[in-house]
Amino acid sequence: MAGCCEHDGEELAALRERQSGVLKIVLGINAVMFVVIIGAGLYASSSALLTDSLDNLGDVFTYALSLWAVQLSARAKAQVAFFKGGLILLAALAVLMQVGYKLWHPAVPLFEVMGLFSLLALIANGTCLTLLWRHRGDDVNMRSVWECSRNDVAANLAVFLAAAGVWLTDAGWPDLLVAFLLALLFLRSAVRVLSSARSSYRSET
Repeated sequence: MAGCCEHDGEELAALRERQSGVLKIVLGINAVMFVVIIGAGLYASSSALLTDSLDNLGDVFTYALSLWAVQLSARAKAQVAFFKGGLILLAALAVLMQVGYKLWHPAVPLFEVMGLFSLLALIANGTCLTLLWRHRGDDVNMRSVWECSRNDVAANLAVFLAAAGVWLTDAGWPDLLVAFLLALLFLRSAVRVLSSARSSYRSET
């Protein structure tokens, strides 16, 4: 029995080490992409790109928390997931405020910059999603990370479509529409993460 427990402990330690390695990589990718995309968003005057950069910033905090939570108990991981869900919710509210501001101060963004940097972000986040794929069902901590990464890919595709819309219409409303839809996606994700965290927390109490 002791040997079995020791073997289980070794497997758990190995799993945590793999999780930590993946989280360090995706954290670094998102930190770099936040700097790149926020610069592009400000230059292009694109709400959709700025929303994308805000998503990257939220992911940096999320992945950092997830990296810390790898070594924690299941109950503590659920508590961390609650906090991550709150971060996603705040991001959604910030995007809605930005969309409201742009409605009062309309501008036509640079669709070339939007398209180019949305594709760059898609490559980066597609890499993160691939790395996280095998860990998406490990626990509530990694499920919340997977949720964030999947949102990133959807956001990048949406920004690319917004760039195409701005090019076709020569107007700023496709950019604002995509930013608004991304805010709704963030709200849905926040509800899912918070719900999963609540279920995990209850199962541990």
